[in-house]
Amino acid sequence: MDTILILERLDRLEKLLIGSKEVLTFDEASDYTGISRSYLYKLTASGKIPHSKPNGKMLFFDKKKLVEWLLQNKRQSQQELQDEALPNTLHHKVN
Repeated sequence: MDTILILERLDRLEKLLIGSKEVLTFDEASDYTGISRSYLYKLTASGKIPHSKPNGKMLFFDKKKLVEWLLQNKRQSQQELQDEALPNTLHHKVN
């Protein structure tokens, strides 16, 4: 079997395993979010991203809190804004 094919399959398996975990290590959190390790370290050092340090050394991340943090400051699409505005526009035309 081709080495590249084996490595690709291993990578897919790793991603599947990470997807089923509730608590991620530092490296797993970096891979899961796509945030570089150096930037993730800056975020944890400044307290800008939720994490735990149970033994004072290793960092762990609750996947649910990590997803919530990633999805903060949501921006609505043009379609969502239009859908939200339509009932108000119709209401004002009737009055």
